Amino acid sequence: MSLAVIGAAGQLGRQVPADVGLTRDQLDLARPETIVPALDRAQPQGVILTAAYTDVDGCESNREHAYAVNGTGPGLVARWCEGNGAWLVLVSTNCVFDGSKDGPYVEDDEPRPISVYGASKLAGEQAVKDSTNRYFIVRTSWIFGPGGSNFVTKVLQWASTQPVMKGVCDEHSSPTYAPDLGPALVALGLTGRYGTYHLANAGSCSRLEYMQAILDEAGIEKAIEPVRLADFQRPSRPPAQSALANTQAAALGIELRPWRAALHEYVRAELAGAGNRSAPGPLL
Repeated sequence: MSLAVIGAAGQLGRQVPADVGLTRDQLDLARPETIVPALDRAQPQGVILTAAYTDVDGCESNREHAYAVNGTGPGLVARWCEGNGAWLVLVSTNCVFDGSKDGPYVEDDEPRPISVYGASKLAGEQAVKDSTNRYFIVRTSWIFGPGGSNFVTKVLQWASTQPVMKGVCDEHSSPTYAPDLGPALVALGLTGRYGTYHLANAGSCSRLEYMQAILDEAGIEKAIEPVRLADFQRPSRPPAQSALANTQAAALGIELRPWRAALHEYVRAELAGAGNRSAPGPLL
C-alpha cells in the first residue's frame, strides 16, 4: 500500500514511515491550488496529514490563516481522498477541549475549544467528516521529538540561562514522543477501523512535573518555582486539564509506552548529540 505524509519536514511528519513525503513546498494547505496536483502526482492509497499551523498564540492574531490551514485545508485533502479511494489520518489536538474535565478526555467527550487554534483544528475535524467516510481523526498532545524546537529543548535551554525556572502547576496533559506516534498513525490507518482516536504516550503530568522530569533525566539540579496559568499574560488560553485517554486505539492493540520512558530516551539522545556538535549549544 502506498502511503503519503503531508508535513513530511515537520517534527512529527518525519517520524511517519511513508512512501511519499510531501513538504510545504510541494503541498501547502494555505494554498489550495497546490493540494490536488501534489496528491495526483503521488497517488497514495493512504494519507497521513500532520501539517498544521501550530503557533497557538499566533492563531489568535492570524485567525484567517489558522482556519485556512487547520480547517479548510484538511477538508480539501479529505475530498481528494474520497474521490480517489484513499483513507485519511488527520492529526488533531487536545486543544479541542476546554480543560474543565477532572480526568483524561476520552474520544466521545464533547469538544469545546477555548482558543482559535483549538477551534480551527476542530473545524478541520468537521471538514474531514463532511468530506469522506474513510477518516481517522487522531488527537494528540504536547509533542516532542528530534529535529525541532519543543518543550523539552526549551527547558534544557532555560536551564542553562535562568537561575530560577518557573513551572506551571495547574496545566496538565500527556507528553507525546513523535517517534512513538508516527508509526502508530500508520498502524492505525492500516486497520481500516475508521473513527476518532486519542493517541498520546501513557500517563499525564503538569508542566511543572514535566519540567522536573526533564531536568532529572538530564542530570541538572535547578530550582523550579511553581506558578499558575493565571500568572502568565498571553494571547491564547490553554486548557488547564487536557490529558487524553486512549480507549479506542488500545482496543485495537495500538498503545504508546509511558511518557517518562520516552522522555528518558529522547533526553539521552539530545545530550549525546549536543556532545558531538562542533559548535557547542546551550545543552553544554
